[in-house]
Amino acid sequence: MGHLFSKNGYRLKKRTRKLHHRKKKKRNCFLHGPCMLCFIVHGNSGGFDDESDHFEANGVPGVGGVGIGASAATKLAERYATLASPEDCSKFLLSPRELAIWEGQGRSLLSAVPAKLIPPPALFRTAGVSVTVPIPVPVPGCTSDYTEMVCKRKCSEVQRCTPCKQPRCAFAAPDGGLENGGGGEVASNSETGHCHLPLCPLPSSSSSSASSSSSPADGCCGLGLHADLPHSSDSSPPCAHNYDDCQARSSEAADHLSINHLPSSILLKVLSHLTVKERCLCASLVCKYWRDLCLDFQFWKQIDLSGLQQVNDDLLVKIASRRQNVTEINISDCRAVHDHGVSSLASQCPGLQKYTAYRCKQLGDISLCALATHCPLLVKVHVGNQDKLTDAALKKLGEHCSELKDIHLGQCYGISDDGIMALARGCPKLQRLYLQENKMVTDQSVRAVAEHCPELQFVGFMGCPVTSQGVIHLTALRNLSVLDLRHISELNNETVMEVVRKCRNLSSLNLCLNWSINDRCVEIIAKEGRSLKELYLVSCKITDHALIAIGQYSSTIETVDAGWCKDITDQGATQIAQSSKSLRYLGLMRCDKVNEETVERLVVQYPHIVFSTVMQDCKRTLERAYQMGWSPNTSNTS
Repeated sequence: MGHLFSKNGYRLKKRTRKLHHRKKKKRNCFLHGPCMLCFIVHGNSGGFDDESDHFEANGVPGVGGVGIGASAATKLAERYATLASPEDCSKFLLSPRELAIWEGQGRSLLSAVPAKLIPPPALFRTAGVSVTVPIPVPVPGCTSDYTEMVCKRKCSEVQRCTPCKQPRCAFAAPDGGLENGGGGEVASNSETGHCHLPLCPLPSSSSSSASSSSSPADGCCGLGLHADLPHSSDSSPPCAHNYDDCQARSSEAADHLSINHLPSSILLKVLSHLTVKERCLCASLVCKYWRDLCLDFQFWKQIDLSGLQQVNDDLLVKIASRRQNVTEINISDCRAVHDHGVSSLASQCPGLQKYTAYRCKQLGDISLCALATHCPLLVKVHVGNQDKLTDAALKKLGEHCSELKDIHLGQCYGISDDGIMALARGCPKLQRLYLQENKMVTDQSVRAVAEHCPELQFVGFMGCPVTSQGVIHLTALRNLSVLDLRHISELNNETVMEVVRKCRNLSSLNLCLNWSINDRCVEIIAKEGRSLKELYLVSCKITDHALIAIGQYSSTIETVDAGWCKDITDQGATQIAQSSKSLRYLGLMRCDKVNEETVERLVVQYPHIVFSTVMQDCKRTLERAYQMGWSPNTSNTS
């Protein structure tokens, strides 16, 4: 209606057709009238004819698009100010047709809105010819038509707040900026006649002063995240749609957050849980930032390349040229690596301390000699199952690697007593020595190791042609804790008993595949082994008396493996379970004289003991498979 009183009112219809265009001619309403009237005129409820009839009925001349004078507008304002109730205001503003439709539905005007939330009927405050109108408070539950009757003109009562930096929250002006300082005030475009109202909660009268004095930092944050609401109890609740929009924007902003925003130290910790293969073939291909992280020096200090067939000499050369701080490398089962690659790595990485190369049959003395020459700080060398190694490599290790503590030479068939003795003399700090099936290693090696390496803790001579005359020298090793004497062809009970008496720190003894070990030897072991916790007697010549003696005399043994001992019966298994207070594992695999019913009963009576038989192991395997989600149906279909 304010536009009906404009100076160019006869061009109203042409202007309405261009309403949705971006730029329109300037409207200069002399009334700057209430936008509620504009809403009714431009709404879909009625046409201009209805509006003409309505205003003529109220004594207002000059409708139908004809310009109206200032005196008529003033008279209309004065008449509207005399209305006494919201019902009268609505009847005055609505056309007769709209009023008939509304009352024909049996509803009273504005019945859904509480009366205290409706402003007084004196909506016009005349000051000359300019009229302003306060903004009614939006009420949850009111009709959509009434909710949209919000003044979109500049108003000082709108709450100031820092706008969210999101397109749907901050309405941009045509020049790309926010008018009126970009605050919570209404931004008006004078050219188009449209008003830009930020979606901020409308305060009550009691909270408007407090909100106007608050700092801009109390509003929405610069990242588009929804800020905390004010804690004042008398402030009005925000609009529901405003809160939902802010929440939606918060989720959208969260979607833009990336893992790359984490500190590099945290990302490095995350990547450290990946294997070298996962870092090289997966993580490093994500982006350049991740590639640089995967190249961090801490990931290339301990390098595990075991089982990667892509590893060759060229890769080792590149690693050595770029990462000269490698301290540990594992190239087990890398069949494409040769002596040249390992030698290049050794020459570039003098700080190498641990070298592991199991089952690399293509490697020989050249690689190990290069490691011994260029890496004097070596403390661990595991080169099991390398046929080409000879005593020359061991002599180099004895000459240059005095810090060596752990060496594994199992199934290196070219090694003899000369190499072992040279190694023992040059490496007095040796703590772990494991030999397996070394057919040229005899009692001389055992004697040399016992004399020159007093710190030995782990010794293994499985399958070596060692006799009791050599094993007896191990009694000089006071720190010996693990002794592996499996498959020693000439090993008598007296030697074993003497070793157990002298080596008081012995905690694990493996006597498997020695038919000479009998019940008497096991009884002495149970009595003298004060620190013994593990005793392996697979395929030994023992009976139930050995198990009964263990349960009766030992208070420390926790693991007993008597598998494949044909003379073990139900009596021995039952009595060791009853008498032993420390037993936690009893191996009875292929002890055919032990009934499965007896084992089932023992499992129920002694749940703290794990009994190992064919049936019990199968049951445990199935239970673990079920826990991991396996089912017989899926396995059959697959």
